[in-house]
Amino acid sequence: MIREKIKIKNTLRFVVIFMFFISVLSADQMVHKFKNPSFSGNNTSSHYLTIENQEFNRKEAVKAEIEAYQDELAREAKNTTLARFIRNLESRIYAQLSRQLVENLFGENPSDSGQVELEGNTIEYESDGEYITLKITDAEGNETIITLPIGSFTF
Repeated sequence: MIREKIKIKNTLRFVVIFMFFISVLSADQMVHKFKNPSFSGNNTSSHYLTIENQEFNRKEAVKAEIEAYQDELAREAKNTTLARFIRNLESRIYAQLSRQLVENLFGENPSDSGQVELEGNTIEYESDGEYITLKITDAEGNETIITLPIGSFTF
């Protein structure tokens, strides 16, 4: 009997303590919300716009880097010793051709007409004693005509 009374007392104590904690404890509903707008739907359009802008800016930066690198390679190719030599040689050849053409037009024994072909372009000249007419025709057939007075063309 004593054991039964002790069991009942212990049970009562447990119930009283349990009732005390139940009155102190409070609970609410557990609600889960995603922070990422792709999952929650809140501010989704601005989130997608931000991602799109970041992707676009990165693609543009990559394009600009590639273009700058290609420009650098082209500059380096044009600035080699061989390329500079060829440019200098071409310049001197063109200067010599120009000097010969001027000599044919205005020299001590000028010719009345002539024709020079250079890289698909044709330069024709003709003199009537008063004017020299230069007719320059490019590879596509476009013509440029220059008329120079002979008597008053001095420096």
